[in-house]
Amino acid sequence: MDSRIPSIVVKDLNGRTTDIMSIYKGHVLLLIIYNNDCLGCTGRAIPLAYEFQQKYPSIKVAGIHADFVNREGTKENIKAIFTSGEVPFPIYIDEHHKIYDQFESEGTPQWLLIDANGVLNRSIFGSQDNAQNRLYYALEALLNE
Repeated sequence: MDSRIPSIVVKDLNGRTTDIMSIYKGHVLLLIIYNNDCLGCTGRAIPLAYEFQQKYPSIKVAGIHADFVNREGTKENIKAIFTSGEVPFPIYIDEHHKIYDQFESEGTPQWLLIDANGVLNRSIFGSQDNAQNRLYYALEALLNE
């Protein structure tokens, strides 16, 4: 059985359809599926994703804003959650929460750790201490293989 993720099709902030798996082919990728209306996402998970990007420069970090009814992401409202007004890592839009559903997310934030071969290594829900520790351990284990 081939466990590689064939594609993750989303929109970039300019509305262009793109495949994350093509963009980050050959790289370890940490994706955070989140929503602007999730306080755990904007208060803890997004800063944690930025911290991971700084601590592990060999991995690629990207966000996926999962759109739900009346909770859709736009370039403007996604950028607005950052004090600088600019995104610290690439963020994509998951229209109609298709990617959220594809990975059977438990809620937001949902973290996807994908190895350099495009295989889902871990899927972790949450942003509190337990989830953060599991992410650190998963990243360390994957990078030290």
